Parts: sequence; structure tokens; C-alpha cells
Amino acid sequence: MDFGGSAYKPQQYITMKNNYFIGFFIFMVFGAALVEADATHAETLSISCGAVGQELEFCKTGAEAWAKKTGNQVTIVSTPNSATARLALYQQWLAAGAADVDVFQIDVIWPGILGKHFIDLKPYTNGIEKEHFPALVQNDTLDGKLVAMPWFIDAGLLYYRKDLLAKHGAQPPKTWRELTETAQKIQDVERAAGNDKMWGFVWQGRAYEGLTCNALEWVASHNGGSIVDARGKITIDNPQAATAIATAAGWIDTISPEGVLNYAEEEARGVFQSGNAVFMRNWPYAWSLAQGPESVIKDRVGVSALPKGGTDGHPAATLGGSQLAVSNYSKHPQLAADLVLYLTGAQEQKRRAIQGAYNPTLIALYQDPEVLAAAPFMGALYDTFVNAVARPSTVTGIKYNQVSNEFWNAVHSVLAGKTQAQASLAQLESALKRLSRGGRHW
Repeated sequence: MDFGGSAYKPQQYITMKNNYFIGFFIFMVFGAALVEADATHAETLSISCGAVGQELEFCKTGAEAWAKKTGNQVTIVSTPNSATARLALYQQWLAAGAADVDVFQIDVIWPGILGKHFIDLKPYTNGIEKEHFPALVQNDTLDGKLVAMPWFIDAGLLYYRKDLLAKHGAQPPKTWRELTETAQKIQDVERAAGNDKMWGFVWQGRAYEGLTCNALEWVASHNGGSIVDARGKITIDNPQAATAIATAAGWIDTISPEGVLNYAEEEARGVFQSGNAVFMRNWPYAWSLAQGPESVIKDRVGVSALPKGGTDGHPAATLGGSQLAVSNYSKHPQLAADLVLYLTGAQEQKRRAIQGAYNPTLIALYQDPEVLAAAPFMGALYDTFVNAVARPSTVTGIKYNQVSNEFWNAVHSVLAGKTQAQASLAQLESALKRLSRGGRHW
């Protein structure tokens, strides 16, 4: 057999052929083993996310982007919309030392309640926390440990139908009295014109944490304090607070439907976004939904600071927002910390701000032209966000949930017409004194 004049002999060809197949076999076996070994380095993490508005979808897409970047996988654990129900669920999981959830989305008021169950993130941050709002970083620091990273900041806002205000010659209200009068006037005229579903003002009146947020805004804007002051003294039983709660009770079945007593965020948004409310109190997330392509009020919505209690009062917005924390019981704490830092990083916070109107916790993003173009109120209401009123979660520590529960039930009783404001707040103060032994042991 001729091999083109080469010096190879048939036996040499057979040997080379055999060596080729042996080499190919070795490559396939060991190469596959290497691929399999590399695949085993991919881990699956789980993250709990809220589901109010677009929260769950944004959490999912952000986690998927991190998974694609790192070659890992993320399982999304959905939780109840109610902050109260979510906290109870978290406490149950964490008390059991469950490793099922690696990363927890937590409310701004929960570090003091849950912080002992979370790792210190400082060894992983390289100092990036210094670029976030200092007040939030301080809020997330417990006994010198950074138990969570700020993700987005919230503050209560007043949404209004700018087309209806223009139609009726009204301006965004500066005081609660102005809001009441404007809401009543526009509601009455619009109903007379044929929209019998129109209401003047919708908000969160269910007996849950959301009512604590609303009621604290009413009280603080009337110079009625913040339930418990920074020294631990109980201050809620005062005339200004009673006036604030009584004012809100007067809205029921006049400018607000009786059903508002069972409204959370999404119920209020549903009424407003369907075109059946003049004003709405809600968080910033509602902006992008009201401006969505299928919204019947698209381009007809304005946003302003919440009203003040009177000529002597001042606008007050409750501080809200979410943080991300890594469980002590996670099997992959370093990887979970990496996921947290990605989701709270500039790229992801900017995406969420532009597409979902989630307020960044990174100060620099409030100068970003694309962010301000997508949600103009972020720049206009910057002071509202940074000066928002904090709930007394730090001073009351692990007892905060009980404090809030007592507060929202006392307020709800007044709103429902079961008790008078002054009597209800006096009873509330007595209950809080028993809970804290006179405000000395929180």
C-alpha cells in the first residue's frame, strides 16, 4: 500500500490510529469528568422576596442576572404581602435554624428583631456601605455588625389625579384640611357627573403594619411625636395625636370608603389606578404601575409630599424600605453575601429605579439623569426620603412588633368608630407602659 511517498509503514499507521482512539477515549472520559466536576461547583441559593406590586418580578430578574453571571442558580421563595405575616413567617423559620432560605428580604424595622440570626456582611463589602445613606447603614448595624445591606428606601407619598385637580381648579393640598375639602368637592362633582364609584382619598387602613405607617404620618405631621421617643419615653397620649387620629376617622364613609378599613397597599392602588380616587397615600412603587401602558390613568398622575397637620405642623412621611440579609444558617454564606452585594449594587439599583420606581439607597444615583427622567419625583422629593420619620423600632428592639400591634389596633378601633381618639390613646399608653415597665425596659 502506498502512503503518498511518506516514510510511514502500515504498522506505524495502525499504531498511530490506535493511539488516536486511546487519546480520544481518555479525553472524553477525563474531560467529561472535569466538566462534571466543574458543574458540581455550581450551587443553588434561595432568596425570600416580597410580592407587593412588581417586587417579586424584579427580585426574580435580578437574581437570574446574578445566576447567569456566576454560573449558579437561585430559587425564589415568595412570601405574604403583609409585612406582619411575613415577619411571623421569618421568625418561625429562623427560630428553627432552617437552612432553606439563604437570603432574606427584610423590612427596615426588622434588624433589631431578627439581626441575631444574620451574618456580619462587613467582611464581604470592601467598604461599599459608605456609599449608601448613612442612616440606613446605621439602621442595619447591630452591635457593630452589618446584619443587612440597604436595597431600596421608601417613604409615604401623596398621589393625586392632576387632570381632576386641573379640571376643578385645585392645587395639591398642603394640609390635611385642604386634602379633605378638595377630595370632598371633586368626589361630589364627579359622582354627580356619573361616576358613582369615585372616592376622594384611599389609603392603608387595615389593622397591620401599614396602618402604623399611615397613622404615624398623621400623628407626626400634627407634632404629636413618634409613639415612643428616642429615650424610650412613651409619648403617644397627647392632644395633637388625638386630633390627628380623629381627623382620619372623619374620612371614613365621607371621602374614603368604609372598605378602606381593610385596605393594604394593593387594595388602595387598585381603586386609584382604576380611576376611582382623587388622592392616594402609597409608597413609591405605585408610580411605575400607574404609568404602565395598561393603566387607565397613565400620564394623569402627580406625586407630592404628604400634607402637614396644620399651619403649625409639618409634612411627615414614614421611613420604609427593604434590606437584604444572609442567614446564619445558610450553607453558602460567602456566595449568599455575593448575591446580596450584586442585588444592592449600583447597576441593579439603577435598573430597579428606572423600571420600577424603587428609590435607590446609593446617594450617587439621585444625580443620575436616566433615573431622574424615569421617576422625576425622586429628585423633587429627595428631602422627603432622607428626612422620613422612623418608627420606634430601634429603641423598642425586639418588642417593636408588640408596640406596633398595640398602636395599629388602638388606631383601628377609632377609625371603625368603636372608641374615641383620646380614650383609645390613653389606653394605648397604659398598655405600652405595662409592656416596657414604664418605658424603662424595652
